[in-house]
Amino acid sequence: MRRLRRLAHLVLFCPFSKGLQGRLPGLRVKYVFLVWLGVLAGSWLAYVHYSSYAELCRGHACRVVICDQYRKGIISGSICQDLCSLEQVEWRTCLSSAPGQQVYSGLWQGKEVTIKCGLEESLSWKAGADVAPRRELVLFDKPTRGTSIKEFREMTLSFLKANLGDLPSLPALVGQVLLMADFNKDSRVSLAEAKSVWALLKRNEFLLLLSLQGKGHAAPLLGHCGDLYVTEGVPRSSGPAAALPALLRPLLPPALHGALQQWLGPAWPWRAKIAIGLLEFVEELFHGAYGTFYMCETTLANVGYTAKYDFRMADLQQVAPEAAVRRFLRGRHCERSADCTYGRDCRAPCDTLLRQCKGDLVQPNLAKVCELLRGYLLPGAPAGLRAELGRQLRTCTTLSGLASQVEAHHSLVLSHLKTLLWKEISNTKYT
Repeated sequence: MRRLRRLAHLVLFCPFSKGLQGRLPGLRVKYVFLVWLGVLAGSWLAYVHYSSYAELCRGHACRVVICDQYRKGIISGSICQDLCSLEQVEWRTCLSSAPGQQVYSGLWQGKEVTIKCGLEESLSWKAGADVAPRRELVLFDKPTRGTSIKEFREMTLSFLKANLGDLPSLPALVGQVLLMADFNKDSRVSLAEAKSVWALLKRNEFLLLLSLQGKGHAAPLLGHCGDLYVTEGVPRSSGPAAALPALLRPLLPPALHGALQQWLGPAWPWRAKIAIGLLEFVEELFHGAYGTFYMCETTLANVGYTAKYDFRMADLQQVAPEAAVRRFLRGRHCERSADCTYGRDCRAPCDTLLRQCKGDLVQPNLAKVCELLRGYLLPGAPAGLRAELGRQLRTCTTLSGLASQVEAHHSLVLSHLKTLLWKEISNTKYT
């Protein structure tokens, strides 16, 4: 016992313990400073998140503007009454990625829907009562009063030719446009109906949705009011961060993307099924009835799927008609290939002698999609399939956009890939 007391006495009064006691106030100051820094950083993150949310998510402003135009008789559409008078369209989660394109999940007539509405970038979310009149002047300016149905049909055909190319199938698409405009089935198109459908046609994604209706890879259109439109369901995203809260997604290190894809994403056979749908979509864009389309932002965030794991393109904003891309590139001055980029990744070579962009894209749709599928399919792939799948995907990524290669070679590579994946999941619960 005496030894223990002596030991305790030595510990309490040794120089080391005095030094430790002397440092305690300094340690407390450091801890207080770190806590204060943490609170400051948290407050800043919350402020930035709120500011970006307020800028991105302006569904209320969109609804106010649309309903104001509807009540004035300037626009009309199949969901206007439910949206503005009966208030039977429920707006839920904000899914917008840009202020100019408002996207919300919602509920209408007992169905889950996606609500999309254009809001001009120039219209601030703090703008006052003059927002609706200015938007009317910009967006709902055509057709003018006195335009006949024959003139409107010709207007629509000319617009589609300019955006999709001079195709023999366009008169049928014009018929679809007029049929949709006449939502009340009274066999006539009023000025409000014509203004609404004309504004919709100026929305790139809507034009593509109309062109791809019935193919199964784009969400079916359910209704519209002015340039606001509603599509069926809310596709789930294949992006690795899709399952995380929105606040945490920007903080995700790129090195964790692949691991999260395996942990939080669908099982590999379901991924194979989604990939087959994506390859069929690429085929559709190349051999469609309304011309060729280019995918100009090829990311997993745009690869969506339904509850049954059928592929569904989550965002068509960056899918562009060939005619629009060629018009952008034609005669464009360039110093390097980066100057010949449409969207995010539709890039053409630069002719350094003429200093003009060439017409053929460096990478076709299929090559970009195969590059995406390497990171999506190879992790977790069955051992017996991995080597052959990797070889075919590598071959696919080397395809060029030269016109001489596109038709036969691309079709062959795409067919081989689809067959390989189907063999692996056929006759199972995943087909």
